[in-house]
Amino acid sequence: MQSWAQDAESGKTGEAVRYGIVAIAASAGGVQALRIVLCELPSDFPVPIVVVQHLDPHHRSLLPEILARACQVRVKQAEEGETLRPRMAYIAPPDQHLLVNGDGTLSLSHSELVHFVRPSADLLFESVAASYGDRAIGVVLTGTGRDATMGVRALDKMGGLVIVEDPDTADFPGMPSAAVETGAVDEILPLEKIAARLVEVVVRS
Repeated sequence: MQSWAQDAESGKTGEAVRYGIVAIAASAGGVQALRIVLCELPSDFPVPIVVVQHLDPHHRSLLPEILARACQVRVKQAEEGETLRPRMAYIAPPDQHLLVNGDGTLSLSHSELVHFVRPSADLLFESVAASYGDRAIGVVLTGTGRDATMGVRALDKMGGLVIVEDPDTADFPGMPSAAVETGAVDEILPLEKIAARLVEVVVRS
């Protein structure tokens, strides 16, 4: 096991966990959806969480501060080169792609738009799949467009777990529906059940 991942290998009890990272993607309606998911996770959630939320590229995002005030896990805006830690959620800055590197650090990029957006869920998910393989979880929440479709295929190919918000209960079903249409989704859940499922598969594996 690579040394950079070892602090994400166990919770407070020291028991090994099955997964090493959770990547979450959301677009329209995502602020409230992220609040529901992230704020139901316990403060000792033993793996890092990386988040892409499509935001206005021309304004500073207050999303990390909004979530940090309400959630038990620590929430912050992702920074170039920082090392992933458990019990932390890292939010992609507006107008920057967020990538997870093989050494467990984060990179930010202003490279071209993907599916007309930056940050891109596809690029985040693909980097997580490459870095964590079958120890990665991808979650697709409410939104419009097709961002995350290539990413969920990459996670599925590497043996990761893909969870999607039920399009029938999503505020904006486009993004979760597109993910489901790939055939690469493992579980489709109502929004209110996603956090409990993450705790179940990560903490209790």
